[in-house]
Order: sequence, then C-alpha cells, then structure tokens
Amino acid sequence: MAAIKRIAFAGIGNMGWPMAANLVKAGFDVTVCDAAPGRAASFATETGAKAAASPAEAAAGADCVVIIVPTSKQVGEAVEAMLPALAKGMLVVDMTSGQPGRTREIAAMLAGHGVAMIDAPVSGGVPRARTGQLAIMTGGEDADVDRAEPVLKAMGTSIHRCGPIGAGQAMKALNNLVSAGGFLMGIEALLIGQRFGLDPAKMVDVLNASSGMTNSSQRKFKEYVLSRRFDAGFGLDLMVKDLSIALEVGRETATPTPFSALCREMWAASAAMLGPGADHTAMAKLSEAMTGTELGGNKAP
Repeated sequence: MAAIKRIAFAGIGNMGWPMAANLVKAGFDVTVCDAAPGRAASFATETGAKAAASPAEAAAGADCVVIIVPTSKQVGEAVEAMLPALAKGMLVVDMTSGQPGRTREIAAMLAGHGVAMIDAPVSGGVPRARTGQLAIMTGGEDADVDRAEPVLKAMGTSIHRCGPIGAGQAMKALNNLVSAGGFLMGIEALLIGQRFGLDPAKMVDVLNASSGMTNSSQRKFKEYVLSRRFDAGFGLDLMVKDLSIALEVGRETATPTPFSALCREMWAASAAMLGPGADHTAMAKLSEAMTGTELGGNKAP
C-alpha cells in the first residue's frame, strides 16, 4: 500500500486546527473543510494548506481522510458527504471522541466500498495539540494502524493500540471518566481544606508531591480554577458526552458502575447550571455553589 501523502482533514475546531497545522508542518499535502463558514479559508491562509468548500471536495484524490468533530453523528454525516469521493484503498481516520458502536457501523459501511477505517481519539487538550504531543488511542486492524502511523506521529508522541475498531474510543471515554472523577474529588478536597483554613494553592503543591497527584492537580487546579480563568479549551458539554459514552459501554458490558453514574450526573448537573459554552474546568462552580465557597484567596466562610 502506498504511503499517505495527501490528507483531507474535516473539522478545524479547537483541537482540529492545531492538529491539522502539525500535519502541514510535517510535509503532508493537507486540504481542510469545516462546517463554520470561512474557517477553512482562514486556516489555509495561516498555514499554507488548501481549503475545500465541502467534505467531498476535500476528499477528492486524497490518500487519507482525518475527521475530528464533536459527535459520531457528525462523523456519519461527514462520511456520507464524502462517500462519492472515497476511492477503494483510501483510509478514514476518525479522531472524534465518539460512540464505539456507531463507529463500527460506519466502518462496516465503508468496508463495503473498499475503504478502511480506524478510530484514533486523542488526549492532552489544546496545549498538547499545539505542540504535537497528544496521546492517541487507536482501534482497528493492525495493518491499517501501521499505514496511519506516520500521520498520527505528526500529531502525537504516544500511540496506543487498544484493539479492534471502536476500542480507541472506548478507552478515550474511560480515560475521561477517570479524569472527571479525579477532578471532582480534587475540587471537593480543596473546598474542605479551604473551609478548614488551608491555602488551596499550597494544597495543590502538596497533592503534586504526594499520592493525591492527578492530571487535574498538575495541570488544571491552579491554572484554570484558582486563577478563575476557566478556559482550558475543552467544553463541559463534551465532557458530559464522553462520560455518557463511558456509561453506555458499561451498560453494554453489564458492568455495575454506581460511582461512575453519580460522577456523570454531577457533571451533567453542572452543564445544566452553567449553560452552553462553559469550559469543563468550570465544573468547580457547581461544588462551590453547594458549599457557598469560592476557591482561591483562602476565602473561607
């Protein structure tokens, strides 16, 4: 199978923009498309990539299609729009944090057209998307992942083969479940400590030197919560979506998940309270509202 040179990239959002930019930097011939009017053209002007007016135009003549959009429903719509331009032997790389079951359906449909598909969701957020240091979780046939590897390595530094198609997305959802649980528990601990009289910033330092260290304590509590910035770049609605997918996998495998279910409901309650557009780190505001305490500045009641 010939090496991938020309890539069609669908979805130039917060994550997709820097990821596609790294593909351009790596020397791939990249054509982008996005549902937002003018966004693909802006990306092309900034990076030297090509802009397409539609998914089908982007996919025409490509060796590989990369898709990163909010939901599997949108992946299905993008693939449907591209289908007339997808030739036998092409590879579709779905980097959306999507639903494993729906991804398997899309992959089966594409296989009927002689087009291979892998899923390859990412972890690391916008900062690591910019630096090309994402962790990438793949699902699919080894030969297809092998073919995609040069593309993936332009965007990430660790590629983890998780199993058959859909396995990467299941792993991503479960990773975010663990991350969300750690964030929520950490915020509650900071609130307890602040109300006791501890400095929450010093608490974070101690957590990071001790067994309570988490990704949230290392990268989120000071930077986005105590600073009151709440702008990490990953939407609260997307976290709720990922937690819902994790619980869906739990139901499909008949796995009792009482704590995970409570965690998902807490995040969903936060999303309902804060409304559309909130950053996932703003989840802290729900716990703050319940305690009547705002984190930061040792503002104990």
